[in-house]
Amino acid sequence: MTILVKRSSQNPSRPGGKFVRRASIASLKAKLSEYLDAVRAGEEVIVTERGRPIARIGPIEAPASYESHLAALLRAGLARLPRRKLSARFWDERGPADPEGRGLAALIEERAEDR
Repeated sequence: MTILVKRSSQNPSRPGGKFVRRASIASLKAKLSEYLDAVRAGEEVIVTERGRPIARIGPIEAPASYESHLAALLRAGLARLPRRKLSARFWDERGPADPEGRGLAALIEERAEDR
């Protein structure tokens, strides 16, 4: 297993200016704290096995704020802003009548498709 560390700062001695460090499993075990320090500093570690990338270790991004998440949904057409505020009685009112149970049948069918 080899560990490649992609540093955010550039190294002019390498083509493309990227600094890459390789480490075996033994080296990773011995220097895990160093690799985690690099990740904390914003760097990314690519884990490879027999030369093939199998995992990526990187910093966890902060979750998007509610406003930015809503803005992304609006841009994608997956949400829309309300036309007006709900009335105070909204939650007290009964929903539409569905004596034939079509709504429930559609829900059951949709859940079955997802399995």
